[in-house]
Amino acid sequence: MVGVLKRFGFGFGPWIRKRIVDPLIQIIRRGAEPKQLAFSGALGITLGVFPICGVTVFLCGMAIAVLGSLCHAPTVMLTNFVATPVELSLVVPFLRLGELITGGPHFPLTSDAFKKVLTGKASREVLQSIFHSLLGWVVAAPFIMGILYILLLPCFKILVRKFSTVPSTPNKPVHSLTEVRLKVRDV
Repeated sequence: MVGVLKRFGFGFGPWIRKRIVDPLIQIIRRGAEPKQLAFSGALGITLGVFPICGVTVFLCGMAIAVLGSLCHAPTVMLTNFVATPVELSLVVPFLRLGELITGGPHFPLTSDAFKKVLTGKASREVLQSIFHSLLGWVVAAPFIMGILYILLLPCFKILVRKFSTVPSTPNKPVHSLTEVRLKVRDV
C-alpha cells in the first residue's frame, strides 16, 4: 500500500521536508539563539494544542505581539503548524482534567453532543465541557511549556551548531570591514 501511495506521489517525506524541515533549517541559518528558538518552539506547541480549533493562529499572533523580541515569530508559527494534528487528540484529556479539577460530571462524548455543537444547539452540558477543556489546558499549559523548553533547548543547540551560518562567538564580525565601509558609503 505504501509503495502504491509513493508511486502516485502521496509520500509524506517530501511534504514534511518542504513544509517543516526546510523552513526550520532556514530559521536556524538566520542566526537565532537556541534559547529563543526553544522558548518559541515550546510556546508555539503549547498554544497549538489549545482545545478550541481555529483559535491557535490568533493566540500565537497575540503572543508574538505581546512578547515582541522575546520570541521568534517564524518559529512560533511553524511549531503551531506542527502541533495541529496533536490538538484534536488532546481535547479529551484536557476535558477529563478539567472535570477532575472541578469535580464536574463526566461528559459523555457522543455523536449527538457533537451534532448539537455544530448546529449551534449546544446544551448547558456541552458548554460546561468546553469550559472544562479550557480549564484543563490552562492548568496543563505551564507544564507542557516547561517540559517542551527543557526538551527543545538541547535539540536547538545541536541544530544551531550544525546548520547556522552566523558565527556563534560575538568576537567574530559577521561582515568584513570593507563590506561595512561599502554599505556606509552607499547611504
